[in-house]
Amino acid sequence: MSRTNKMLSALLVSVLALGAAGSSFAETQWQKTHPRRTEVNDRLANQNRRIHQEVREGEMSKQKAAQLHKEDRQIRQEERDMASQNGGHITKQEQRTLNQQENGVSRQIGQ
Repeated sequence: MSRTNKMLSALLVSVLALGAAGSSFAETQWQKTHPRRTEVNDRLANQNRRIHQEVREGEMSKQKAAQLHKEDRQIRQEERDMASQNGGHITKQEQRTLNQQENGVSRQIGQ
């Protein structure tokens, strides 16, 4: 084997090893799209659209929108933290907790 071929082979083995190691830590598609996680994240996306619409229509200040976006980001982070502790999904109680938090933000939109 030439020196170039040996280097390419070593590089290929390294890339494959890193890819295998990285995939073992990554969430599977099922975990990312678990029904309870999907519902929570769909609500957050909907609230994001509603906030942007309120700002566009002049019914909400940019400062209020920033505060609501911050609350939504905290809820999304909490959802991710919960999922990481439960094998990529959230429990029904965790979903209820997150929905209650989302309800609080939702009530602030359109006031």
